Formats: sequence, C-alpha cells, structure tokens
Amino acid sequence: MSSPDNQADLPFRIRHVDCAAFGDQKPGTAGLRKKVAVFSQAHYLETYIQAVFESLDLTSGSALVIGGDGRYYNDTAIQTIIAIAAAHGVRHLIIGRNGLLSTPAASNLIRQRGAAGGFILTASHNPGGPDGDFGIKYNIANGGQAPESLTDAFFTNSSKLRRYSIAELPDIDLSKEGVTVANGLTIEIVDPVSDYSTLLQSLFDFDCMRDGIRNGLSLRFDAMHGITGIYASTIFSGLLDLPAEQLLNAVPLPDFGGGHPDPNPVDAPELISAALGSASPDLLAASDGDGDRNMIVVPGQMVSPCDSLAILLANAARIPGYKDGMAGVARSMPTSQAADRVAAKLGVPCYETPTGWRFFCNLLDTGDIGLCGEESFGTGSDHVREKDGMWAVLFWLNLLATTGKSGNEILESHWSEFGRDYYQRYDYFIADTDAAAGLFSSLKQNLDKTGSRLPADKTLQLADSFTYHDPVDHSISENQGLRLAFEDGSRIVYRLSGTGTSGATLRVYLQHYEQDMKRHALDPHEVLKPIGELAAGLADIERLTGLSQPTAVI
Repeated sequence: MSSPDNQADLPFRIRHVDCAAFGDQKPGTAGLRKKVAVFSQAHYLETYIQAVFESLDLTSGSALVIGGDGRYYNDTAIQTIIAIAAAHGVRHLIIGRNGLLSTPAASNLIRQRGAAGGFILTASHNPGGPDGDFGIKYNIANGGQAPESLTDAFFTNSSKLRRYSIAELPDIDLSKEGVTVANGLTIEIVDPVSDYSTLLQSLFDFDCMRDGIRNGLSLRFDAMHGITGIYASTIFSGLLDLPAEQLLNAVPLPDFGGGHPDPNPVDAPELISAALGSASPDLLAASDGDGDRNMIVVPGQMVSPCDSLAILLANAARIPGYKDGMAGVARSMPTSQAADRVAAKLGVPCYETPTGWRFFCNLLDTGDIGLCGEESFGTGSDHVREKDGMWAVLFWLNLLATTGKSGNEILESHWSEFGRDYYQRYDYFIADTDAAAGLFSSLKQNLDKTGSRLPADKTLQLADSFTYHDPVDHSISENQGLRLAFEDGSRIVYRLSGTGTSGATLRVYLQHYEQDMKRHALDPHEVLKPIGELAAGLADIERLTGLSQPTAVI
C-alpha cells in the first residue's frame, strides 16, 4: 500500500439515525437484488448495510474490499458503504478505481490482500439503469459468497433494526488511485485490473496465445457494456495484441447500453450470427455485467456450458496453471452429467451441488476440487472463489492455441470419446409469483405419480427433491430442485429461479445422452423437443399458467 496522498487525518462525526425496519431484505443465492427505485428509498440501503455490519464479527483493524460492475447507483451506494463502514470502526477500505471491480477480480483482491471480506455491488446479468436492477453481495475472507447462515443473519437483523450509524464524511474521489486517511480509516483506491491480470498471467500461456493471434487465430469478444470491457482492453488488446475492433461493447455503461448483459444466444445474438457466417472468427465469446459468466461460441454453434465444463476438465493438463490436472470437479445439480463421464475416466471425484456458487467454495477450500461450473454460463477454478468469465475465455483461447485444433474439432473429438449430452433450458416467466409457487408445490407433491404418467418409451429411474449433504461442513440443504431421471440417459430438472427482482421464472432443464457418433450432429432443438413437451405436460404448465410455450429457450 502506498503512503497517503492526503496526509491529514480527516475528522468525522458519527450520526445515529432512527428509522423503521424493512421486511423485504432477504438475500437470495447471490445477494440482495431489488429495483433501483427500491434501493434508493430513504434509509433502505443504509439499513441493509447496517444489518450486515451487525452480523459480522470483524476484528480490530479489519480491511474490506468494495467495488461493482458500474451499473446505475453504483457510485452513490459506495459512498454510503464507506460512511457506514467508518462508523463501525473499519480501518482499511480497498476500492476499485471509479468504484469498478468485476466479481472475480473482487474475489481475488479479498484473497490477495487478506481482507475480512468485501461488498460487491452488482445484480450480475440483470438489466441496469434508473429503471433497472441493483444488488449487493457480501463475500467473506476466502473470497466467496457469504454462507446461508450469514445471509440469514443479515435478514434477521434487518427485520428488527430500528436505527443505523453513519459517519458524516465528504464524498471520496473514486477516480484517482491513491490513499486517503479519515479519522484512522485508510481509504485506498486501486487499479481494478492489475492484480487480477497478474493472476491470469500466472495460469495461462500468454506467449502461446499471443503467437497464435499474430499467426491468424481470431477472437471476437463482447463485453456487453459491462465491467469486463476494462479487463478485455488490458488483457486481450494490451497483452495479447488482439485488434481493438474485435472487442465489442467494451465501454462499461450504467445502463449497459440499454441491453440485457446476459451472455447467452438470446441476449447476444450478434455473436451467434457472426458464428454462422462464412467468415466466422475461430472463437467468439461474451461475458456479463459483472464479469462472472461466459458464453463460448465456435464457428457454427454455441458450446453448451455443460460441455464446456467437461472439455476444460478433460484438457486441463494442457494449461500451464493446471499441468497436473484437477483434483476433482463439481457441478450444480441442473448441469448435465457430461463432466461426470470425464471425471470417471480420469479417476477423480465429481460432486453434485445445489445451484449457487457458494456451495462450491467448501470443496475448493479443502482442495477436493480444482474446477467447478453450472449450466447458467458460469465456470471457474480454485484461483478465486467466484465463477470467472474472462478466465473461461482465456482457457478456451489457450486450448485452441496450444492444440492447433479448431473449436469444432475439439467438440467432435470430445463427443466421440465421451458421447454427447444434448442440453437446453426452457424458461417460463410467470408474473404471478403465487401461481409459480403453486405450480412448483403441486409438481413436488405429485412426484410419486410421475411413473404412471410417462409414455411407453420412458422408464423412470429417479424422481426426487434434491437434498445436498455438504461433505465438508456436513450442512444439509433441502428443496434444491426436482429431479427426474430416466433409464435412457435423459433427465428433466425443475427449479424456481432466485435471481430476478419481480415475478418468478420456472426453469426446466432438459438433457438427453447420445453415444452413437452418427447422431452427434443433430439439431439440439429437435432432439430435446419431445422431452421438453413431456416436461411441460408433467408440470401442467399451460393449464396452471396459460403459457403454451417457454418464454425463452437457452
């Protein structure tokens, strides 16, 4: 840490503000997410941050990291967090310049600096702007998301809170790197990219990738006007000599340019169109608002996130930072079983966890796994405790450069060895949350009748509500989704999403395993259409919601 630019100890007074408690501050799987209009209510943000501090057991002199994806309200919220942290005796705040930090970079910074934790201001892939969404996550000292026991404490404390404490401080200039001291509190503004870039350079062969690009290997990356634009400019253009015109939407904007910063075929159609053209780049990729998700596209097709996880596991030893392979792998329960087949051949364990990155962290901390991923376009390793979009893109780029194979050749080779898991997700957005809850409850109650409702060509192997027994801390997480598995290798999984700020989304995950190489080039939509219709019928979706078709197919 550099010496203070402002050597004077700025004094401040602590003010105690009486207010009524809010009853809706229960964090979801990735923090508290609400509309900007909700967060900007008088006392709303302050009471939630107060509840967080009342739930933490911070030792004297603790450091905290603060940063976010640059969405609307990010800068205002940071000033409030600084003032409340000061009132609670925090002695060191490490903040990304302009208030910016990608989620994986923030996780790395917490770990690198030995911080007690950090506030990450993001609603991930949700839309931004004055009418959009805002969110706050608290990550603990290992760099990972707060465990459920802690987020439950946040909610309990916020529900009974009647006052908050806040320091009267002038706004801190977040645009300039350097150090300011205020009444014993050190506020350090840092480059949001440098530490994270150094970490990635320790894992991947940048010389090999740079040579590949100079010799014609082509990459097109879409930052979707999210946080990864600043990382892509430094890493892809600055370190790998990628032409700047191959970076799309690389300037972070508070409203993400009016778009939906979710890297999937629906919200990033330009990449899909480019991949289908005659002059497709060798690799096309996108990341989301806060930089933790990724979409990988090769000429002619998107790589399923489930396949991507399995391929990274199978090829890990080709990457310098993973030359000894992975100790094990974990996947979220809705993710296809493609990684399971690779793990079995490699002789390493494969864990099935609930959705939510925090469930991977125990396994990462104990060294039981080195790689993890989920179907919702998230992949990561033990280098941080969050999923990491830039990391995944570099892994694929390094793999193409090292092997000299095309993305399609890598896919086809993988399927010929392990078989292909056709996979899709059907999303049904249901505006009435009570109707969504009723549908899911009815489906759960009638699981034992599923076998009698199946067509003749389907034999039920498993029907249950998934319960996870954590092998590290022995905690039990119930009601983590409904699983239907069939003897032909197909699966249906149902979950209600917890990432939106209004309504509810029923997610229906479809999987069909195919060993026959002659059937590895079929259209996934056609392969999975029958099982999708079966899933809709078993859940009675049209009768209960009026939806005859999914609102999105991903």
